Amino acid sequence: MIDINLFQVEKGGNPELIRESQRRRGVDPESVDKIITMYKEWTAVRFHLDENNKAINAIQKKIGALMKAKQDASELLAEKAELSAEKVRLNAEEKQRDAELKLAVSKIGNIVHDSVPVSMNEDDNLIVRTYSPTGEAPAVRDDFLNHHEVLYRLGGYDQERGAKVAGHRGYFLIDSGVDLNLALIMYGLNFLSGRGFKKLQTPFFMNKDIMGKTAQLSDFDDQLYKVVGDDDKYLIATSEQPISAFHSGEWFENPSKQLPIRYAGYSTCFRKEAGAHGKDTWGLFRIHQFEKIEQFVLTEPEHSWEIFDELIKNSEDFIQSLKIPYRVVSIVSGALNDAAAKKYDLEAWFPRQGEYKELVSCSNCTDYQSRNMEIRCGTKKMGDREKKYVHCLNSTLCATERALCCILENYQTPEGLRVPEPLIPYMGGRDFIPYERELSKN
Repeated sequence: MIDINLFQVEKGGNPELIRESQRRRGVDPESVDKIITMYKEWTAVRFHLDENNKAINAIQKKIGALMKAKQDASELLAEKAELSAEKVRLNAEEKQRDAELKLAVSKIGNIVHDSVPVSMNEDDNLIVRTYSPTGEAPAVRDDFLNHHEVLYRLGGYDQERGAKVAGHRGYFLIDSGVDLNLALIMYGLNFLSGRGFKKLQTPFFMNKDIMGKTAQLSDFDDQLYKVVGDDDKYLIATSEQPISAFHSGEWFENPSKQLPIRYAGYSTCFRKEAGAHGKDTWGLFRIHQFEKIEQFVLTEPEHSWEIFDELIKNSEDFIQSLKIPYRVVSIVSGALNDAAAKKYDLEAWFPRQGEYKELVSCSNCTDYQSRNMEIRCGTKKMGDREKKYVHCLNSTLCATERALCCILENYQTPEGLRVPEPLIPYMGGRDFIPYERELSKN
């Protein structure tokens, strides 16, 4: 969540900044004024609670003096009982108002960075740059097969049996499909390891209370699978979620030496894709279960935009190493998730489909996640108004099944599939996979 002090002018805040950010997201800024009112009501209850405690302490001293003098203290004891009952009521009200206030603040999105294009229409995403290994615009290839057709002919997957066993969008990877997927995983991990990232394999599920601090509320219905059991748990949609909680409650007191921390997260990911009915239904592009290599960095606030540039460059260098055309786009304000202050997508070229499709998302979440997780840095000095929180950034390096789809379209030949050069060492030296079968009539 954002800093609650940002709503309070008297605490150096700027509520108009929040209102404008909400407008850019396409959200009614009226909620900002409601939170300001809720905050004032909460502080009023806190004030009455403090006064009540003072009164109880004062009357307790009088009672002690009377009892020491062996005098009657019954009236004061009755008065103290009334004050104590009032304290119970005020405590309950304070906790309720505090919870309601935090819930309201948690629904406010991060402050949108000024460089983000303002629009509610993703057609207005800003093209930042493009890349082609040949230097020429990529061509549409109507003579090519779709990625799922290439993988079928390679004998690399079985979607029909996958759907029979696991339901809609289920699949089995087979032989070369498994090999290519594992090659992308190992290449991705080694790629980031060579750039100073620490490899981290995460849990595949999280406790509900921790997931609630890193996933926005809409994700619980649209994206997350619930694990049924004694305790509420959710399957992760990305390793970003458990990694964001890895250092929860920790304090980096010497950030110049301890930060940044770079993680190469590896996990299987699970998504309902509830809002994607009818989109990319064939093949492995949009599926409920997939593997992903994720970049996640914790850094001092002063360096977070440098890290943002570093992360998208890593992703670009990875895709360039595979010699796949792509473009980087800046996502419009209305399409940002709550945590992101700014987001770039890397969209790679699919020649048979004749379009760029998303392979990578790179976000600077500033201190939005770290406030929820209480991950702090530095030493609070005399006169400092607020705590200092680390900034959290994340970027896909490679969602392997989706990247595989792109490789299948770009590296196909009439006889089979050329293996991208960086993957050959992870494929036992194989540089070509021949087709095993023809397309079925269905």
